[in-house]
Amino acid sequence: MTQHKSKLRAERSYQIQVKRNLNRNFTAHLAHGLLGQTGFRLLNAPTFLPAYILLLSNGSNIAVGIALAMQSLGMAITPLLGANLIEHKTRVLPTGFLMGGGMRSMVLCIALSGIFLSPASALTAIFLLLALLGLFQGMQGVIFNVLMSKVIPVNLRGRLTGLRNFLAGITSAGVAYLGGRYLIGDNPDAFGYSMTFLLAFVLTSIGLATLVFVREPEPPSVAPDVTLQERLSQIPELLRDDPAFTHYFLARSMATMGRMAMPFYILYAGQSLGLTGTILGTLTVAFTLSATVSNLLWGWLADRRGFRLAFLVSIALWVSSTVLLIFSHDLLLSTLVFIGIGAATQGFQTSAINLTLEFGHRDDVPLRIAIANSSSEIAGALGPLLGGILAALLGYEAVFICSIVFLVIGGAMVNAYVTEPRWIK
Repeated sequence: MTQHKSKLRAERSYQIQVKRNLNRNFTAHLAHGLLGQTGFRLLNAPTFLPAYILLLSNGSNIAVGIALAMQSLGMAITPLLGANLIEHKTRVLPTGFLMGGGMRSMVLCIALSGIFLSPASALTAIFLLLALLGLFQGMQGVIFNVLMSKVIPVNLRGRLTGLRNFLAGITSAGVAYLGGRYLIGDNPDAFGYSMTFLLAFVLTSIGLATLVFVREPEPPSVAPDVTLQERLSQIPELLRDDPAFTHYFLARSMATMGRMAMPFYILYAGQSLGLTGTILGTLTVAFTLSATVSNLLWGWLADRRGFRLAFLVSIALWVSSTVLLIFSHDLLLSTLVFIGIGAATQGFQTSAINLTLEFGHRDDVPLRIAIANSSSEIAGALGPLLGGILAALLGYEAVFICSIVFLVIGGAMVNAYVTEPRWIK
């Protein structure tokens, strides 16, 4: 009985710390997301990087697929390592700074490679650097989501992610348009793309620095400090004990295969529109602004009805937009497509991450994030490779149809087998 009361007091003390520092931590996460996402969207938007790889590779769709697959492969390898690094620690932010710094150094190297290396050497370097970026990104994805789960209550996470992504979308849309128009221009070359990615490095570095203002509470309990091998051996038991989470991460992985089409949306549109800096900037603005506005809707929907519904709606929108792309051959329809894809992929990403946090016990949050992220990024690595091969052999339409099939299967699995976790609790 005494031990039970001690645990209750520790939990109350932890919740008091969370509440006391909520405004400060909410603001710090908002600033980090605003600047960090503004920078990383310049690199990860399905416009600039695919067009840059196509330029360096002299028009190779397979090279585009390989580049995106390298990043996802890196992200698939390290989430479990990231979970093992922090799950026994009462404070995870110091490790987050190390991984975040590693990510940003890779972005800097990508920018510099286009300035100082020949196109062939720059392409090879970018393959390697994207893989290394993915390695750091896989660990950071676990660490920073664990941090958010500690300092932001579940009923406010939709508001935070919605507002954060909304503000980041406004700034990144403006930065993307200016980058496309003035840094890349109407005659794209490696130097213009490099300047755009250098700008991304500066913005993301400032964003990381804002996390020094976070006050991270020490939880009343953490997972035991065990070796990575021992922790891996516990995964089958965790999956058996939590069938809802098991169904969810399998469905999420299946839907993530739909990302195979992402780098090829802009290349398909470019066949009829061209790939000038103005076109790239315009479609990137459409993509980011739609993600911006939709984030408020995704956050509102998630806080009231749960992230499961947001997940399903985002998949439906993604499928509809991809179908429309197949029939679009002018700038207006292509812009509408990128508006839909931007909103859909942002909703998918936001709901997929936050839904993972709501299953099971708090001590297992790092491991669940790692399992879900690793399996999703394995799919994310296979998808672009398959997409590149399909694009080279059968054309872009085959890539889009295959993507739609995976998205529909993933959504159907969640609809049939995963109950909203908040209803269970």
